[in-house]
Amino acid sequence: MSYQAASWPSLLPLIAAVCSLCIALMMLMMCLFMYTKQRKKAYIYMAAAFFFIMTYEGLNIHSALGTAPALGATSATPYALQLFSFALLNTAVLLLYRRMKKRHFWMPLLFTLAILALLILPAVLPFPVDPLWQKVSFDLMHGAVIVLCLLRIPKKIGQPVKYTIGLLTYAVWAAMKTASGYGLTMPPALNNTVPFLPVVFYAIVFFVLFRRIVELMQSIYRSSITDGLTGLYNRKHFTKHLEQYVEQQLKIAVIFCDIDNFKKLNDTQGHAKADEVLQQVAAIMQEELDGLGLTGRYGGEELVALVVDRKVKPAQVAESIRARVASETIVTISVGFSVLRQGVQGDELMKQADQAMYRSKTTGKNKVTDYRSMKEASPKSKEAAAGSPA
Repeated sequence: MSYQAASWPSLLPLIAAVCSLCIALMMLMMCLFMYTKQRKKAYIYMAAAFFFIMTYEGLNIHSALGTAPALGATSATPYALQLFSFALLNTAVLLLYRRMKKRHFWMPLLFTLAILALLILPAVLPFPVDPLWQKVSFDLMHGAVIVLCLLRIPKKIGQPVKYTIGLLTYAVWAAMKTASGYGLTMPPALNNTVPFLPVVFYAIVFFVLFRRIVELMQSIYRSSITDGLTGLYNRKHFTKHLEQYVEQQLKIAVIFCDIDNFKKLNDTQGHAKADEVLQQVAAIMQEELDGLGLTGRYGGEELVALVVDRKVKPAQVAESIRARVASETIVTISVGFSVLRQGVQGDELMKQADQAMYRSKTTGKNKVTDYRSMKEASPKSKEAAAGSPA
């Protein structure tokens, strides 16, 4: 039992290094997979960072197994790998949220050259260099990078609190490791905790990356189904939902809106003003259809809505949209709507609402027309025309 108790603390650095290596491997595979899907430079930077982290942790495992002397005490390579991978990882996190301008790429390059210089100089100088000088240089550079990351990165990304906690955890680990490297002793309990602090940092980076990937995927999906200007569903996605509801034979209605004199607005006040008005009308439609159905941009200045709530009368929704647009914007809209009936397909229902809108457009604008009222009025119109004197 005494042997086991004595050997257990010596296994902690090995366990921590294996945990860090496993997290780094998962992150590396995830980043490479995401790069094949999105071609985002941040994934390549992060994959490279975790490759160097894996190399660094592999050296730690090699040392912890006792097959070689502790590399940290005899070589500057682990210092360089540790420092370079940390800087590269933070650059990758920043690139996940921000586009780095070309003039900023010289900073990582200069940093890399500085690390290489610290590694190479002792071998090329004609006089011997005290290894302590090299270690102090790496430690000072490491501390400067940590402070810079704490001051600049959290405020530029979407998860500042979580990432700040991760950086502070890493900073505590770096400070304790540096102190231990200069001969300062720490309590055994604290000393046993130190190897696991990088694991906490890598785990936090993992969750930051995972959440950011989810956000980006949601954004990509959202952009594929919505109109970029208005935020409404695009024509393809709106029609897809319409067909689904029609197949289920639900009581639905399509409202078709067209902004009156939109071309004139474009010509007289410019595209920017026309886009602003289009966004205002779209926002009104979204508010009126909230909880009742969905909205879409059919094309140009044509906006559509799908009412799926059986308790709501489509005529009231259509009139509310028309009235609000007339009172809250500088334009009016011509509106038509049609309710789904037996045997009617989705494209036909849309065509009916379009025809009703066209009736509103050609009979005075700024009004609502029910497609059913058009069909009911047609026979009477024909009878009146037949009975009139020649």
